[in-house]
Amino acid sequence: MDEVDSEALADVAYGIFDHLLSRRLQAQGKYLFALVEGGIDFSEDVTETVVRFSDEYPQLAEALLARFGSADTIYRMLSLGEGVVPSKTTQMYWIVQDAPGSLPEAIEDEHAGKWLIFQEPDAADAAWKKVRDATVALDLGISAKVSTAKPNPDSRDSRRVIYIYTKDWADEPDVMRVRENLRGLGFTDRIGYKRNLETFAGEYAKKGKRVTYYSA
Repeated sequence: MDEVDSEALADVAYGIFDHLLSRRLQAQGKYLFALVEGGIDFSEDVTETVVRFSDEYPQLAEALLARFGSADTIYRMLSLGEGVVPSKTTQMYWIVQDAPGSLPEAIEDEHAGKWLIFQEPDAADAAWKKVRDATVALDLGISAKVSTAKPNPDSRDSRRVIYIYTKDWADEPDVMRVRENLRGLGFTDRIGYKRNLETFAGEYAKKGKRVTYYSA
């Protein structure tokens, strides 16, 4: 396995590990961000997740530990903000926060859509915390996610983007309810809403063409 393949495998491995850890914490009614920001020890959860990961995905676990060395290293990295703070997250392109009761796959439904908020890197951490907390409080939509400090080849510029998903783009009262609550969080500039239909079709904004369905 050459170096490029090893790095790609480690990326995949970390993504699966992150998913398993999130599921473990959610089963206990916990959120990673709350543990990190509250200074609460969750090293046992990380260690147990690494053990399970090694049992279920031995080849991927080898790639994961080749990158990080140990569960303790992963725990320290998470404790410093990996997967919680956009500017401190370098292992994943996105941080995702689903609303309580929403399934992770809900954001992939063709009926879903999202408001897009663009932020300069130095403002993204605080903006994301507002959106994240409001999502958990059920004040916004079904999920939200933010781009991170990990260099993304698909990014058009250095800005971070926050997506705030709603279940059904055709439910205009709900879409606009979310927009109004975003205003209440301080996002008062005009922003656009894009349907998954356009995203799945590979349609993106460019000069002379807009793909936003709502703008408010």
